Order: sequence, then structure tokens, then C-alpha cells
Amino acid sequence: MHDMRVFLGKFAEDELDEILKKSSAMDSISGRIKFLSDRFVGLDYRASTLAGGPDSPEILVVDLEGVDCFTLIDYVEAMRMSDSFPDFLNNLVNVRYKSGEVSFKSRKHFFSDWATSGDGSLEDVTREIGVDLTGKSIKVLNLKEDGTYYLPGIEPAEREIFHIPAPAISDALLMKLSTGDYIGIYSEKAGLDVSHVGIFIRAEGETYLRHASSQAGVRKVVDEDFRSYTKTTPGIIVFRPV
Repeated sequence: MHDMRVFLGKFAEDELDEILKKSSAMDSISGRIKFLSDRFVGLDYRASTLAGGPDSPEILVVDLEGVDCFTLIDYVEAMRMSDSFPDFLNNLVNVRYKSGEVSFKSRKHFFSDWATSGDGSLEDVTREIGVDLTGKSIKVLNLKEDGTYYLPGIEPAEREIFHIPAPAISDALLMKLSTGDYIGIYSEKAGLDVSHVGIFIRAEGETYLRHASSQAGVRKVVDEDFRSYTKTTPGIIVFRPV
């Protein structure tokens, strides 16, 4: 059994149980992710809620009082596989950690860790969507340009990263995205795959990035127009739940 900290914020455990039961009865993954992530809209942005480091023991944290961009997608992805609160806790371990091992070293610190962990729950569909517009780079994740690490205690890993450049995000390309796709904002920095993450939402003919925004004056989970948000970025990476 893992050491655990649970803060449910505005949710009660039996209410979460009910939400998860409802969600698990839905046939479509898109519908499930929209339904679940709807519950997070308006929640406060809060950074550094996870506990553990190279020199301190990792604790499984469930903190629904506030989320950052990564814990938002962590919780939504674990919830979309679950039909009860205990089930959610088990699934969160597998979503957040490689091989289900609760430790700082096994934590999926990088967005691309999600698609390379081998559990088959997500597929990198960036190339399928971007086709010949897709960019490719070889990154040594965690290694800064000056040779230091972003995360002390985590070994750098070489990885091939595909992204769709922002100018290629046309109406036709948007039609290939599905509600519930996890979107990484590609980073051009050495050692990083993304600078931010969120969820693609299509509703009433409009497209949004649903994300935990750390922007001053916002600092909440919000929906922002997808094209407007992404046009000033280097591009996007798309992981699809399966």
C-alpha cells in the first residue's frame, strides 16, 4: 500500500463515485472525457501539489482543491478508466507512474512519457493528423543546453518527438482532432518536449483548449479558443486515449 494524501476540495467521495459510475456507462471516450473534465472547469490553478523528490519519498497525492496543467490531465485520464473512487486511485497510480511504481524516478515527468510507457492506453496520433506537415526533432529530455538537468535525479532520455507546427493548424486539420485528445504545446527548448498541456474540446461548433491556466488574472481551469491559443505557440503534439 502506498503512502497517500487525499484532498477532495469541493467533491465528496460518494459524489465522485456517482460521477465515475455515470461516466463509465458512456460508450464514447470523447463524451466521457468531456463529462469528467467539465467538473474541473473553474477549479483553481495550483502548482507543485505532488510530494516527492530525488531525496524525499514519493507520496501518492490526490488534490482536487487545485490543479496544474499536468495534474488536470492526470486526474481526468485516471477517471475516464474508472467506475468507482477506489478504482480511480488504482488507475491514477498507473497513469502517473511507469510500471505502477510510486516513486519520483518512475513518475511520468514528461508528456511524451505518457505515450512511451507501453500500457497501450494512449496513442501518439500527431503524425497521423499532421501527415507531411509534421515536424520531427530528436530531444534529450531533461538535459538543458548548459548540460544541467531540469529535474535532478532523473536520467536524461533521448526521444524522437513529432509535432504539428502552429501555421499548419487549419480548419481541415482541426476536423481531425477529437474531443478528449490530450494536447501538448511543443517546446523548442533543449531538454523539453512540451511547455504546457491541455484537452481538446469541440462544443457547439467551436473548438477549445481546456487547460489549467497559470496566466496572471486567470489562474483557473478554463476553455480558450483553440486556434487563438495555439497560433502563438511553436505547435502541438496530440495523444489520443484508446
